Amino acid sequence: MKRVGVGLAGTGRMGRVHADNLAGRCAVAELACVYDADRERAAAVAAEYGVPAATTFAELVERSAAVAIATPTGSHAELTVTAAQAGRPVFCEKPLSLDRATSVATIEAVEAAGVPLQVGFHRRFDPDWAAAAARIVAGALGEVTYFRTSLRDMTPPDPNFLAGSGGFFVDVTVHDLDVARWLVGDVVEVTAHGAASDPAFAALGDIDTAVCVLRFANGALGVIDNSRSARYGYECSTEVVGTLATVRVEAPRPVEWRTPGQAAYPLAPDFEERYPTVYTAELDAFARCVRDGTPPLITGRDALAAFDLASAATESWRTGTTVTVKENT
Repeated sequence: MKRVGVGLAGTGRMGRVHADNLAGRCAVAELACVYDADRERAAAVAAEYGVPAATTFAELVERSAAVAIATPTGSHAELTVTAAQAGRPVFCEKPLSLDRATSVATIEAVEAAGVPLQVGFHRRFDPDWAAAAARIVAGALGEVTYFRTSLRDMTPPDPNFLAGSGGFFVDVTVHDLDVARWLVGDVVEVTAHGAASDPAFAALGDIDTAVCVLRFANGALGVIDNSRSARYGYECSTEVVGTLATVRVEAPRPVEWRTPGQAAYPLAPDFEERYPTVYTAELDAFARCVRDGTPPLITGRDALAAFDLASAATESWRTGTTVTVKENT
């Protein structure tokens, strides 16, 4: 079975996750080349995996059948357009841009180029969430009435990261907002509350804890709670309540030990341990789009819709008002 050679731009934390998967775990995709603005780091990663190191992004594009972009957010849009206009399918980490107009222009440029664009919302490739989504579509829950999800990091990121992250809702809550649209449907109202328990976040005008209340077009309600510093471990869970059934996704649940008066099980410290196979699956899904012509499971338009909801949540938090949303992707 032919494997798709993917050139990887960016060798930071997410770039290294993708490099590991492309080089040794993916069944359909393979690492073809690496590029990073830090040439020494790119050369080291390339040597580790036995692939060429491109000295420019244009060289990476030339050497690759498709491109994966895991560079800092500010470069996503430009690199995506460059690769697409060269005829290369693109996998890009979220968000496409911190500016809506730039995001729209990027999506339109890719559509004009006629190549696939898949954005890195990894939870869509988790088998447990995907199975829940399939049963919801099949009607197993009946009419959905309530959605609840939690995403909590164990430890906060370096404050230096926050300045370019786009803010709490664009960086963190956007994943849950995408899941909300995926499992329930269009969101028409967002009300958000946030707080900063860490002075480092407050000093940057950001928050580390938030709650969002959603109202869906179908009448269902939703609640999202997020934390950057839950301290006890990494947690990601979702519950969808319907008129016929309820589905809860917390897997993979580890082995639970029950001793007199106590039940305990270990918790993952971060997203890499929580999702050991999902990042491989999303890259293989992208490679199948390239090789077989199948449409991406998560598109630029989906990413834009989630970004719009995150922007609405930010506005709600800052103004203390409920924000009405009209999806226009």
